[in-house]
Parts: sequence; structure tokens; C-alpha cells
Amino acid sequence: MPEFGGVHSQMMTRSYRSYHPGLMTDMYHPDSAYVAWRKGINGQTTFDLFARQAPFGGAYLLVAGIETALEFVRDFHYTDEDLAFLSQIRDYEPEFLDFLAGLRFTGDILAMPEGSIAFPNEPLMRVTAPFAEALLIESGILQAINLATLIATKASRIVWAARHRNIAEFALRRAQEPFTVTRASYIGGAATTSFLAAAFKFRLRATGSIPHALIQVFETEEEAFAAVAETYNRYTLLLDTYDVRRSIGIAIRVAREYQERLGHQLAAVRLDSGDFVEDSKFVRQELDRAGMEDVRILVSGDMDEWRIIDLLEQGAPIDAFGVGTSLGVGAGSVEYDIAGGSLGGVYKVAQYEDAEGRELPKIKLADAKSTWPGKKEIYRLGNFEADVIQLAGEPRPANGQRLLKPVMRDGKIVPGSLPPLSEIWELAQSNLRHLPEPYHALRDPQPYPVHYSEALQALRRETMQVYGHLGRLTRVDLPTVSVQPAAEPPPPAANQV
Repeated sequence: MPEFGGVHSQMMTRSYRSYHPGLMTDMYHPDSAYVAWRKGINGQTTFDLFARQAPFGGAYLLVAGIETALEFVRDFHYTDEDLAFLSQIRDYEPEFLDFLAGLRFTGDILAMPEGSIAFPNEPLMRVTAPFAEALLIESGILQAINLATLIATKASRIVWAARHRNIAEFALRRAQEPFTVTRASYIGGAATTSFLAAAFKFRLRATGSIPHALIQVFETEEEAFAAVAETYNRYTLLLDTYDVRRSIGIAIRVAREYQERLGHQLAAVRLDSGDFVEDSKFVRQELDRAGMEDVRILVSGDMDEWRIIDLLEQGAPIDAFGVGTSLGVGAGSVEYDIAGGSLGGVYKVAQYEDAEGRELPKIKLADAKSTWPGKKEIYRLGNFEADVIQLAGEPRPANGQRLLKPVMRDGKIVPGSLPPLSEIWELAQSNLRHLPEPYHALRDPQPYPVHYSEALQALRRETMQVYGHLGRLTRVDLPTVSVQPAAEPPPPAANQV
């Protein structure tokens, strides 16, 4: 069994598939590492990973992808094949390739646990390591966290719009990365998946109905329904292949016959097209009239959070929704002019330790994209009253809960940092229940208060002056707080609740 850094990497991987992890970078990463190596720059460097905006015009992010990111970092290495490839595309010195051959991540990582609620500009992850190590993992961890957080947040919005009716994830055929989509959708609250390989990998509940094709290959719709009812103890019938209002009558007749003959139960009917409001009302009426009040109505077909909430506000008696494309690609909305498809998470240097051991705050000056220097912590005050971003050396504020948790020390994953998916789901659902209603709003949500400590703002001003670019910045007045120390010593890092 191959070992990298003393860890049995391949067998221990749960969510990340390790295909040449050393090449999971952009070209400028080894190029930059080479320049720094030639100049002897490899001091301890701290990077923050954060998103400047919440996706879908919302107020919050539901954090996901941390496990995948940590597995990537743990497995990061260069094979002989990787190094041969790099030597062919760049004229790196052989000694630099030797340096890469021995490179493993040896640093520290703090991160919000998966299932945490975060807000714009809050570091989801803080990485401290020798410059080359911290730099080379950038794209891998961004890819892991950006996509998973996007999909988990999307799923949570869909579940909220459905008022906690079951959401079945149907995204496989159009998903950006299907395993990530299924896992993140579950964290966000999706009850089931149609993707069998992901259900097997993550031990999730798999569900499905039948396709139009199965009905079409029978001579009549009644024969198709009868074949399904005869085959399964509990089954779902698809009503919109030909005529929904005719099909529901056929479905009721078939269901009665096979309930009597075999004891088989019609569990649900599915609508995939048409006038969902009027058709669902008609179907519900016919089922109830037949004494089949327990038969559920499932709707699918280009569903997203906005369409779901619109259907329910019109009184459509729908019990569950199947959601595919919008989950699989993290779609926005053309109708509401809301962007989707990506989370703009970034990875920015905040501090560098030079050869003399001086910790030098670093900043990027770019108006609205300007960054915050220094090692930072985030504390949540009370039950989503406000968050405080402050310097790591400041005392914990009273009634403040630390959000960043140590997940990797000296290149090794901290025990407890890769919890079972079921525990991640529990944390996510607890956080979403506690998140006040105004921050769930699909359109024009109330902004969540995120404050910056006075010490952090002072460091930012000083750093800007050091680099001589104070005048280039557009002035932005930010809320400040005076950090009131907690009455008791800060406890060990804990998951947020």
C-alpha cells in the first residue's frame, strides 16, 4: 500500500479521488514556487480562504467540502511521472524538481466545520505553512470548497423554499461533479438521491420512479402501470406521458386492482411537465375521492427554489420535489437576474514570517477587493446576533463562540476533523434551523452583521500606510466593535451550533 507522509492515503480517502494531486494546481503555482525557491523565500505564510459574496444573492453560505480539501492536502505529493512532465514543459533546475519530490504539506490549517453557516468575507479556512506548501495547495482546496459550498447552499435554499417537504436530488446527468453534488446536496438537506454510485459511496437513501420510456414501450399506459404495480411492493407512477387527467384515473384503477390481488401499494405519483398547479390539484382531488389520501404527489422538471416557492404560494398540493439541473450546476435565475454556477471563493495571503522571524502583515490593495492583513479568528455572538472578525491574539469576546477549528497540525489531520457524513448533516440542519428567518430570504435578504475589531482595522490602516497606497483606496466605513474579553478562558475549538 503506498504511503505519503506516513499516511495510507489511497485507502483512507473518503471523498477525494487522488489523481496526480501534485498537478492539481494552476501553471502559475509551480512557476511562482520556483521563483521563490530561487530567491530563498519560503517563510511561514498565512492564507485566508473566503468568499466576498454569498451565492444566489443570498445572505449566507453553508460550508461544505472541508473533508475533500483536507484529503487533498494530506495526499499532496509529486510522483516521478509528475516531475518528468514538469521538466518537459518548463526549464526548472533539477534541484528544484528534487525539492518538489520531497515536498509534503507540513503546516497548520484551521477551518469552519462542514455544516457551518458562514457569511461574506469571513475566512472559511486559514492555512499557515512554508510559502511553497501553502501556495501549491491553493487550487485544490479552492476547487473542493467552492463547488461543495455552492451546492450545499443551493440545496439548503431549495429545502427552505419547499418548507421542508422532501427534496429528491436528481442531478447526475447534468451535474458539474456528481459525487460532490450528491454529498453537498445531502448536507444541505436533500432527503434522497437517484445516483446509485453516490448512494453506495456515502451510504445515502436512493429513490426513483420510472421514466417515460418504460411507459412508451408498452402498447397502452394501463399495461405499463400494471407491470409496475405487479413488480413492486411499493411503487411510483409517472402521469404525464400522455394525458395527466386521464392517467390518474388509470393509475387509481390499477392501484386498487393490485392492492386487492397482491397487497402492493401505490406510494406516489409523479408529474414532470404541464400545469403543475392545476394538474396537482386535480390529481389530489381524484386520489382523495378514491380514498388514497396517503398517496403523495411528487413534482419534477426544471425545479429550483424560486419555482418551488411560487407553486406552493399558488396552493399546489405537492408533497415532494425532484430537483436535478439547478442543483447539479448550482444555477441562478434568469427571471430574477440572479447569478449562479460558481462560488467566488478566493485564497489570499495575510501574513509572512521573514528570515528574522518577524511576522509581517500582508495586504492586497484593490478597492472593494482589498484584503485584511494578519492572522484572524471569527467569533459568533449569541444565537446569530452578529459575528466578529478579529486578530488571533485578541481575547475571545464575551458570549462569543469560536468558529475556526484546528483541523490539521504539522501536516497531520487532527482527530475528529473528518466526522461521519451523518454528523455533518446534523450540524448543518441544526445551524439552518437556528438561522433567523430574515437571512433565509431568497430575494433581498437582510444582511447579516459582521464586525471587524478595532485592532484589526488599525492593523489594516497601518499596513496600508506601510505599503504607501492609502490614497488609492476608496473609503469604506466598516462597523467596528470593542472586544470585551470573556469572563472565562476560551474553551477548545468547538463546532458551531
